[in-house]
Amino acid sequence: MRTVITYGTFDILHIGHINLLRRAKALGGRLVVGLSSDEFNLGKHKSSLLNYENRKAVLESIRYVDEVFPEMNWDQKIDDVRRFGADVFVMGHDWEGKFDFLSEYCEVVYLPRTADISTTEIKNSLKA
Repeated sequence: MRTVITYGTFDILHIGHINLLRRAKALGGRLVVGLSSDEFNLGKHKSSLLNYENRKAVLESIRYVDEVFPEMNWDQKIDDVRRFGADVFVMGHDWEGKFDFLSEYCEVVYLPRTADISTTEIKNSLKA
């Protein structure tokens, strides 16, 4: 069984997130998700409507997700790949090339984003 690893904030869950998780899971038998901690989001100057514990509970309820762990910083990915025995690292295609350094440790796959939906768009429409 192959282990797939991915990362994200997963705030305001939408069909784009579900599609990414479903397609990531299909690349292996086990999907582990690094969920950006509240502290990490602050360091990225990013805010979430829901705190880490709420976002984690939602992710854990999705049938494609086998395990959720905190993403505390950018530099933990090599250690996470090793710790979880990840065979595949998955991110959306807008990150293409940014994580190619992980190809020394596992297969790196950039999946296409779902068209016409994004958390940023949803947040912007809520402000309007």
